[in-house]
Amino acid sequence: MSIEDIILAHDQRGISALRSHLPVNYCEEAARLLGSQQGTVFITTGFYILKAQAAETDGPPGAIAMGRALEQLGRRVVYVTDEPAAGMMRALTGSDRVLLFPTVDSDKSQQHASQLIRDYQPSLLIAIERCGRTKDGTYLNMADREVTPFTAKIDALFESSVPSIGIGDGGNEIGMGNLADVIPNCPRLPALPCVTRATQLVIASVANWGAYGLLAALSRMTKRNLLPSVEEQRSIVEELASLGAVDGTTGSRGATVDGHSLETNSEVLHHLHQFVSSTENLG
Repeated sequence: MSIEDIILAHDQRGISALRSHLPVNYCEEAARLLGSQQGTVFITTGFYILKAQAAETDGPPGAIAMGRALEQLGRRVVYVTDEPAAGMMRALTGSDRVLLFPTVDSDKSQQHASQLIRDYQPSLLIAIERCGRTKDGTYLNMADREVTPFTAKIDALFESSVPSIGIGDGGNEIGMGNLADVIPNCPRLPALPCVTRATQLVIASVANWGAYGLLAALSRMTKRNLLPSVEEQRSIVEELASLGAVDGTTGSRGATVDGHSLETNSEVLHHLHQFVSSTENLG
């Protein structure tokens, strides 16, 4: 069983239809990029759930796991998000490590992105479950409803020359622009997908799982287990729920992610740990 098999299990949205349009080992290819970039890494996350008027539980756990792993490797990590997720991210990572990207028009967003890149000089950008713009400049959820007024145009960072990785599970996230011509032809995926591209794209049934899959591939490359523990990730999801985050599929408050229980999330992470620790994959 491959990393991609593990993170595409329990697919409820049909995201697996995109798998044949990506490299067979897309997690490994993204890990190579991740491992090659030293210095500061920007990680962006936070997806606004309209019916709950809150950020969702998918994205921040993967972002935090990614940040902690990269710090173990000596990288400087800076989280970038907007108002709906900023408080949660600050509570879980520290207020001094979270940059609030303003929700302003395209020109001001581009100016702000350029300033951030000049100030921090990131070597890599990573988006995990971050809503991206469509070809008409709107931001849409999976029900094709607009969340534009609640979504900062963080895409502007990804329109720079900085290498990037996009991780998503629905077709409307930053990075899905790599397959924008394919996504509308896939049942249950958006007719108007995100057009913002990334250097490498990682797809998964749940975006958090995509982040864990990327860390599993990086673990294999570095020969050290960089995955979070099952207990650690359960705790993060529970804390996010206590801070007001909701399930992105149901809009309900509670410690679930995209309709998946903590048990299912733990099962996927457990399988990735098994993959990393196997003699075959560490040899």
